[in-house]
Amino acid sequence: MAAIDVGTTSARAAAYSLDGKLVAEVRHRYRIRAPQPGWAEQDPRDWSDGALAALSRLSGRVAHVGSVRAIGLTGQCPTVVPVDRHAEPVGSGMLYRDNRAAAEAAEMRAVISDREFHCRTGHVPEAFHVGPKVLWLRRHQPDIFDRARLFLQPRDVVLNQLTGVLATDETHANATLFFDLRRKQWDAELFAAFDLDPGLFPDALPSWQAAGPLGASVAADVSLEPGIPVVIGAADSQCAAFGAGLAGPGLTSEMAGASSCLNSVVADPLADIRITHYSYLLPDCYCTELGVNTTGAALDWAVRSLGYPSHAALADDAQRYVRRMARSASARANPAEAAPLFLPYLGDGERDDPSARGAFVGLSERHDRSALAFAVIEGVSLAVTAVLQVLAEAGAPVGGLRVGGGGSRLTLAGQLKADLLGVPVVHLDIDPAGLGAAMLAARAAGMSAESSAAIEASLQRAHTYHPTVGGEAREQVRLDWFTRIRADRWPT
Repeated sequence: MAAIDVGTTSARAAAYSLDGKLVAEVRHRYRIRAPQPGWAEQDPRDWSDGALAALSRLSGRVAHVGSVRAIGLTGQCPTVVPVDRHAEPVGSGMLYRDNRAAAEAAEMRAVISDREFHCRTGHVPEAFHVGPKVLWLRRHQPDIFDRARLFLQPRDVVLNQLTGVLATDETHANATLFFDLRRKQWDAELFAAFDLDPGLFPDALPSWQAAGPLGASVAADVSLEPGIPVVIGAADSQCAAFGAGLAGPGLTSEMAGASSCLNSVVADPLADIRITHYSYLLPDCYCTELGVNTTGAALDWAVRSLGYPSHAALADDAQRYVRRMARSASARANPAEAAPLFLPYLGDGERDDPSARGAFVGLSERHDRSALAFAVIEGVSLAVTAVLQVLAEAGAPVGGLRVGGGGSRLTLAGQLKADLLGVPVVHLDIDPAGLGAAMLAARAAGMSAESSAAIEASLQRAHTYHPTVGGEAREQVRLDWFTRIRADRWPT
C-alpha cells in the first residue's frame, strides 16, 4: 500500500507492507515563505510537483516487491489555495500557521457566537482556519478572490492531479468552518451568513472513499499501473490518530512534525469550546484536536541557531545536561534555577493566540549551550503538556500518549512527556500519518483485517517511556513556572 502526504515542509510518498513496516519512502522538500510577520505561504505547484516527483521515485524503489494496490492521501490542514476553473492556482497557498486573518476570525465570532459555531462545526473561528483566510482574500486581495472558482487544500490539489477529481473529505471540510459536524454536510446558513457561494468548495466525501482511479497519463509519468484506486484519505493529524491505533476514548496521539497535533477519540463532541472536533476515520465517533504550531520547527531553529550539526547532536547535549542536573544538589533543590525556560512559539502566533511569541526566560551566564539545548526540547514538551491539560479539563483525560513523526526520535522528549503527564508515552518507529493513510487505502481495497493487523504490529515494535519519581518532581515545578509565564505574557 502507498501513501502520499502533502506535508508542511515536503511532499512524501511511502510504501508500507501489510505487516506494518515501511518498505520505502521518498521526500521532495519545498519552502515556506514569510513575506510579512504573521504570514506563512507556499507555492501550490510545489505540492503537486513534489507529490508526483516523490511518487515516481517511490515506484522505482518498490517495483521489486510487488505492485502498489491502492494509494491513500493525506496532508497539512487547514492550508488553502484559490484556484480557477481549470484547478490552476491564482494565488499563494496560505498555511494553517498563517495568522493574517485574525481580524476576520474575530468578525466571524461577532456574527455567530462562539458557542453556536462550536455546536455546528466543532470549531471556534481563528486565523488558523480556512474561512477567515477566504474572507481576508475577499477584503485585501479582491482581484485574486474574484478569479477563484474553488478553494482547495493541499491534499485536494494532489487528488486532482492524480485522478482529475475535484473533491475534499469531511476532515478537511471540518476545518473550513462551513461544514456541519454532526450532519456531515456543507452548511448553507453559514455560507449565507458571510455572503459566500457554497460552490466555492468541492464536494466532501467520507475519508475512506476511493475518489477515483489513477489517471492513465499520470500513471505513465510515475511508472505505475493506471486505474489504481486513489482513496481520498483525511487530514494528516486524523490519519496519524488512525495509524497510531486510536479506536476509542482514553488514548491521545501526537503527530510530532514541524507542528504537533494532539488528537483523541470521543463518542460525542465535547461541550468545551476550547476543543476542536473533526469527523473520524471510523464510524460513529469524533476526533478532538488541539495543537502547537512550532514544535519540530522550534527544534530545527535550535539546531541552526545554537550551531549543532544535527538534531542528534542537540539531543545528546541536552541529555548530558540532564545528567548534570541529576548530580547537582542545587538543581534538585530549586528546579526553576536549573535551566532557562523556553517558550517554543516561533511562528509569529499560535492557533489559539496570534500574539504568542517565543522566548528564553530566566537565562543566566551560568547556563551554557547544553542548558539551552535542554530548554528547547523541554519547552516543546511543556507546550504539548499544557495543551493536553486543556483536553483533560474538557473531559477527555489522557490515559496514554502515542507519538509519531520526527519528534518520536527524541528519547529525552519521550521521557520528559512521561514525567510531565504522569502516564506512559509510546514512541512509534513509523510515521503514523503515512501508515494511517496507507491502511485506510487497504480498508477501501477490502483488506480491513490486514489493515488492523498492520497497525497492531507497529504498536508491538514501539518503545514505551514511564514516569520517574525524580523527573516528575522536577518537571512539575517547571510546568508550574511555564504555565505562569505563558498566562502572564499573553493573557487570554
